[in-house]
Amino acid sequence: SFSRRGGLDQQSMKNLEAKFRLSNHAAAEARAAALGYTRRAVLHQRDTFFRVAHGKLKLREESGSAVLIYYHRDESGPLMLSNYEIVKVADPPRTLRILADALGPIAVVEKVRTLMMRDNVRLHLDQVARLGDFGEVEAVIADGDDPEHSRGAVDEILAALGVAPSDLIDVSYFEMLAKR
Repeated sequence: SFSRRGGLDQQSMKNLEAKFRLSNHAAAEARAAALGYTRRAVLHQRDTFFRVAHGKLKLREESGSAVLIYYHRDESGPLMLSNYEIVKVADPPRTLRILADALGPIAVVEKVRTLMMRDNVRLHLDQVARLGDFGEVEAVIADGDDPEHSRGAVDEILAALGVAPSDLIDVSYFEMLAKR
């Protein structure tokens, strides 16, 4: 299974994702647990986004370590397929300074994320500073797998959480902050 904190230094992946506003964090966690999702961690994350020509680039700082994440979406819409690459960063403060000087930061998103998992599906229950509570479902798609095979699991957890298609959000947290 995939772990951002795992032993691999670099990964290129795809995921099917959906984001939505969360009205009750505890109820969402209980409903997910009833479907077999298990809490894996509570993470304090700080994502700094940078200006880039294509896609999105962020430095994610978490528990004294950091990773650089680049992603782009093939299609937009509430249930999105993303391509992303992750690489572990050896010197987070220096990397942050270099990227800020070279590219210019465009936003910083701070959140407390409760990570729950079942099979290849990650459920993030996020408390985002200055925005509120959100949920995010990510089905990690293995190389060569059809994303449609994971759509049922994504639909199942969305239904269990009472999330209707009209509730889905198709922008990132930093884009939401920029609109405020």
